[in-house]
Amino acid sequence: MITLTDSAIAAMKAAIEQNVEPAKGLRIKIEEGGCAGFKYVMAVETSRAPGDAVVETGGLCLFIDKGSQAFVNGLRVDFVTTLEDSGFVFHNPNATAPCDCGKSFA
Repeated sequence: MITLTDSAIAAMKAAIEQNVEPAKGLRIKIEEGGCAGFKYVMAVETSRAPGDAVVETGGLCLFIDKGSQAFVNGLRVDFVTTLEDSGFVFHNPNATAPCDCGKSFA
């Protein structure tokens, strides 16, 4: 369902370690917004919500809510660092019109 690069796994594990509350995993969610219509939202989670799909990969638990599951099938998440910025980049085969920044899609 979701593939993470080694750099994405390392960045996600670092985020979990920095969380004040004991974390169970990370949530990847699709919401309306961004420059192309939909945006990716990630958050450290302390528990699984009813209806979540759980994806275990790279020693991490990813929680995907029911409304986002169809959008993230085949998603590949990377973490890139450039001279100007660093952050997660989402490569989604379901996106018909991804934006140039890689953070939203249509």
